[in-house]
Amino acid sequence: QVQVVESGGGLVQPGGSLRLSCAASGSIFSVYAMGWYRQAPGKQRELVADITTVGNTNYADSVKGRFTISRDNVKNTVYLQMNSLKPEDTAVYYCNSVVRTMAGLPRKTYWGQGTQVTVSS
Repeated sequence: QVQVVESGGGLVQPGGSLRLSCAASGSIFSVYAMGWYRQAPGKQRELVADITTVGNTNYADSVKGRFTISRDNVKNTVYLQMNSLKPEDTAVYYCNSVVRTMAGLPRKTYWGQGTQVTVSS
C-alpha cells in the first residue's frame, strides 16, 4: 500500500504565506511526477502545480509568481510554498503522487486526504 499525507494547511491573512508538505510512503519502487491540486466549495478540482522527478514544473496561471513547488526525491516529499495569498486561494489542497510499487507493474496515481487552506482577514 502507498500512503500520501499532506500537512501545513491553516488560516492565514491575505498577503500571508504558507508552506504545504506532502510525503509518499509505503510500498514504493519509484515515484514519478508529484503535484498539488485544489478544490474550492462548489468548484471542480484544479491543478495548482506539478513537478517531475528532474524538477520540471508546471503552474496554473492563477498562481504563477506567487507559488513555488519543489521536491525531495530522497524523502519522496513535495512542497508548495505559497506567498502573497489571496482569499480566492481558499480551498482544500490535495497532493498526488505517481508511483510504481514494483518493477514491471504499471504506474498508479495516489491521492492524499487534503489539507484546508483558508485565506481571510
